[in-house]
Amino acid sequence: MIIKPSDLPIPRLQAYLQSAITPRPIAFVSSIDTQGHVNLSPFSFFNMFSMNPPILIFSPSRRVRDNTTKHTLQNVQEVPEVTINIVSYNMVEQTSLASCEFPKGVNEFVKAGFTEISSQLVRPPYVAESPVSFECRVKQVLPLGESGGAGNLVICEVLLMHIQDAVLDTHGMIDPHKLDVVARMGKNFYSRVQGESIFEVAKPNEKIGIGYDAIPETIRNSTILTGNDLGRLGNIEKLPEGSELAPMRDDPEWLLASYQGEIGLHQLAKRYLSEGKITEAWKVLLAWVS
Repeated sequence: MIIKPSDLPIPRLQAYLQSAITPRPIAFVSSIDTQGHVNLSPFSFFNMFSMNPPILIFSPSRRVRDNTTKHTLQNVQEVPEVTINIVSYNMVEQTSLASCEFPKGVNEFVKAGFTEISSQLVRPPYVAESPVSFECRVKQVLPLGESGGAGNLVICEVLLMHIQDAVLDTHGMIDPHKLDVVARMGKNFYSRVQGESIFEVAKPNEKIGIGYDAIPETIRNSTILTGNDLGRLGNIEKLPEGSELAPMRDDPEWLLASYQGEIGLHQLAKRYLSEGKITEAWKVLLAWVS
């Protein structure tokens, strides 16, 4: 399928975009107007864009059906301050309830059953139930269009963070398993960042890997090793060679796998890769081809 955005009605284009660009973190935004009316609303067009200064951006889009703007956008144009609250799994249904289009002036903290905590540096309160909350100053509101569906980038500088102790690890850092955050997908679907959905990939920041193209062709064309496996293999800085490979040929596990030829050894290497033992996987492979 090939889609040209201008050929589709906006609601259908929106469905494709929101279903493809996932998962999207949720900014649960508290804002306030000049009369002191508090608003609380979730936005999945959200992320961080700078560390120094610390900048978060969320985007309240103009409504597709009638091109009206949301109360959050109106509020930040009046009072350029917000709190941005992270949504965990145990508060996702209440967060969804807060997205109802209540009349202006209605407090969604009350309607959705959340607890207000007074912020220290900004006027909007933050959400007590949220594992992490950011007090922010709105630096700029950047309209992206004038028609229904157009976004408005609300550029926010983080002034203060509130992190619940319950989501911290023993080093005082946020533990993703304890955070149990949720994200938006397309239609009515959400994603929960928990269990097997959390995994680690080594960052090649300090050392430069040999690269995919340096992997021998017989290994690149493996029917056992996947693209992810080959990516791990290409992330090693230097291949084991010579005397490093000799002991592997005497290893009982390697010998047993070698009876099945290349397939058996690729399966053994794949197991090592799944355990994070990249050098050992290379030794298994190179002891056969060298």
